Amino acid sequence: MSKLKMAVQKNGRLSEKSLLLLKECGIKVTNGERTLKATSPNFPIEILFLRDDDIPQYVEQGVADVGILGENEVWERNKDVKIINNLGFANCRLSLAIPKDAQYTGISYFSRKKIATSYPVILQQFLNKNNLTAEIETISGSVEISPGIGLADAIFDIVSTGSTLQINGLKEVEVVTTSQAVLIANTNLDNEKQAILDKLLFRIQSVKNAAENKYILLNAPTTAVEKITRVLPGMKSPTVLPLKEPGWSSIHSVIREDDFWDKIDHLKTLGAEGILIVNVEKMIL
Repeated sequence: MSKLKMAVQKNGRLSEKSLLLLKECGIKVTNGERTLKATSPNFPIEILFLRDDDIPQYVEQGVADVGILGENEVWERNKDVKIINNLGFANCRLSLAIPKDAQYTGISYFSRKKIATSYPVILQQFLNKNNLTAEIETISGSVEISPGIGLADAIFDIVSTGSTLQINGLKEVEVVTTSQAVLIANTNLDNEKQAILDKLLFRIQSVKNAAENKYILLNAPTTAVEKITRVLPGMKSPTVLPLKEPGWSSIHSVIREDDFWDKIDHLKTLGAEGILIVNVEKMIL
């Protein structure tokens, strides 16, 4: 039986998040320390631990069938692969930063400047789009120290919290684009591997649905049930159960977490009591 070969970053937070996603999908991965390959005893998948900037090339060449990595690496490497799912974690932005004491005057500031980056392709596209000419200094790692040692006037790099910029005396002045973890695939998967991938995508979507929704239970006067169920429509309709106490009902439903805080006050004014919010582990639509 074929196995789907998946490439993930060999270390770091993105690697941890990728393996956690597989775990949440019910896929066990057995690997020891320092191994570059792992298998699953309960799903037809093989994990290859690689450098993130190598993953697009390996997926394009068919060494790996799919891969999890940051969108930014997909754009930078520009390989013939397809993004098939936005995973919603490892969010960051790619930004331009300059010395904190420099006076920023807009994107024209970067004209004729030297900019250090590990993402020259994305940076050049930004410069072209804005009709700017600048010298790109391509380096790998420790981009933030470049202005401090006189290597560059500015940097273009990944930013999450901005703390690393501050430590190195820099300030973020332009967000060029945002990025998140994505699942990419080879463009020529055979039918058997595509079927495995479809099963994986189904599990991933179930995990994502669960993360975005909460299970809500509450008690309310039976006379208020109709109004409350309009606020909590559920996937099809809420579950309404009579309580032992006459005139009272228990209402069970699913609500998007982003919507809950906007609706909680309304629910209380309609008579809802004993509101309980429970995490959803999996959600099959």
